Amino acid sequence: MIRHAKYKFRLYVAGGTPNSAQAMANLKMICRTHLPERHEIEIVDVFREPKRALAESIFMTPTLVKLSPSPVRTILGTLSQTETVLQALDLQPVPA
Repeated sequence: MIRHAKYKFRLYVAGGTPNSAQAMANLKMICRTHLPERHEIEIVDVFREPKRALAESIFMTPTLVKLSPSPVRTILGTLSQTETVLQALDLQPVPA
């Protein structure tokens, strides 16, 4: 884990659907808990920006992309399994 890096996320959602709302709430909770004042979240609504979603190869929502620090990671779903999300984002060590 990079301790002082600023994390940049882009979350692709489909309007106000329940899964999109859940993913937004879960991402905000994860950032508030594990990255206080060290995160930036961009929300992209694929209903409002369909060409952007297609250009960025987003075919399912919700989709979270960790843009920085490297490596770029992509996670699909509501981000409800916090431990799995933290591991995928390199925010905690993988258990031995």
